[in-house]
Amino acid sequence: MTIQEIQTRKEDQTFDCKSIQIEPKALAIPIVAFANADGGVIAIGISDKSRNCEGVNQHIDKLNELLRVPFDFCNPSIPVTCTYVPCTDKDGNENRILLMHIPASSSLHTNQADEAFMRVGDKSRKLTFDERVQLMYDKGERSFEDTAVYGASIEDIDMDAVTRYVNMLGYSKSPLAYLRENNHFVTTNKSGEEVVSVACMLLFGKNPQSFLPRARTRFIRYQGMDEKVGTEMNVIKDVIFEGTILHQIEKTVEYLETQVAEHTFLGQAGKFVTRRDYPKFVIQEMVVNACCHRAYNIRGTEIQIKMFDNRIVFESPGRLPGMVRPSNIRYTHFSRNPKIAAFLKTYHYVKEYGEGVDRMCRELEVNGTIAPAFHTDDFILKVTVSKVTENINRVTEKLPENIEKLTEKLPENIGKLPENIKKLPENIGIIDRIIKKANSNGDKLKENKVAILRLIIDDPYISKTDIANILGISYTAVGSNIKAMRGKYLRRVGPDKGGFWEIIE
Repeated sequence: MTIQEIQTRKEDQTFDCKSIQIEPKALAIPIVAFANADGGVIAIGISDKSRNCEGVNQHIDKLNELLRVPFDFCNPSIPVTCTYVPCTDKDGNENRILLMHIPASSSLHTNQADEAFMRVGDKSRKLTFDERVQLMYDKGERSFEDTAVYGASIEDIDMDAVTRYVNMLGYSKSPLAYLRENNHFVTTNKSGEEVVSVACMLLFGKNPQSFLPRARTRFIRYQGMDEKVGTEMNVIKDVIFEGTILHQIEKTVEYLETQVAEHTFLGQAGKFVTRRDYPKFVIQEMVVNACCHRAYNIRGTEIQIKMFDNRIVFESPGRLPGMVRPSNIRYTHFSRNPKIAAFLKTYHYVKEYGEGVDRMCRELEVNGTIAPAFHTDDFILKVTVSKVTENINRVTEKLPENIEKLTEKLPENIGKLPENIKKLPENIGIIDRIIKKANSNGDKLKENKVAILRLIIDDPYISKTDIANILGISYTAVGSNIKAMRGKYLRRVGPDKGGFWEIIE
């Protein structure tokens, strides 16, 4: 991490900035919070408000006090790793920033006052008694990642997979050294034998299911709306995906893409729009979450993805972990398997901790679909995602058979429209609010920008090429106008291909 990255990065689930002037007992709070959650990094010597570079060199006594915090103010002590980043401080002198790297822990940690904290977004939240008890239970599940796999050895690890991973990390030593020195992937038991952890086997094993048979993903497609058994069994597809977690995710998402239908219908502006039954980002996010956060210590069942005519249900062993509840899941995060989560983050399947579920919900909402429903049945978490086109069909079924029938029913003038239709804000209302917002910021929106916003409001999936063709301007001009509005009036949800635009009012 460079000094530029430190100064510009926002505080979030895994990052915080603190002044060198912070008191040791105050620093213990975010350290404990990170250890109890997903781990993280604290940059010391950077003002958390102004982001001025203070440095630490001129406060050696204070620095030494802060370095002792993980041992003297945290119970039990936390194995923090410290590094330094060179910088030029606010006075123009050569200086350093201290980075404290806090690992996600399988123990519950408290400060000197016996208070437990947990990182939630960019805050360190104090836990209630009930939350503390629940977290202790979830920490017990978390430790399963580090459990030795009975009968497994280094010979059962695919070192080519390890090599690919360490190359992505920029690790300078050998792949075998990485396994022995990081994340307790490979350790030595009391008999002097090297043993392989569950996380290591799931991420790098040649055949993980030889040791963990139900650590797999199963897709079942049903005909109809319900799951039937016996003589009425309505299963029409039943496919199992095995291998490492990365391989399971890739193959499961790839196969699900073959099962998701697309539908074309007439949009509000008389233009045909294509919608998928389930947005691609939603499919990928649900598969990643299931593989990343399932309770692997529950060995009696696998992840099951059940597709019905009107919904997909993702069933994953384990309850919602930590303080995560259906009511706060969009903004609260806790990794049951932090080593697996860190691995998937390196492969860009996990972008920012706690961000994916919120993005998924926003994408469904833009498509007119309700957010996923979360509930627990015994020890299985079930997440139901409704088909997008179910909502579209309910609307389009009510449309007249053709435009002629519609126009015949229109009143002769706008004054005869029903009062409830008169009050609809429609697109013009959104545009008016954005123009007003722009004017208040001294940012006048010219004709092309307004026209682009109108098209995006009507069809969030519209491409830059289509915008250029409709408006009769160049593709480059469209790109320049969108770039100028991005972050102010527009945000991109999902990738460039397969994602969509969202209006910021």
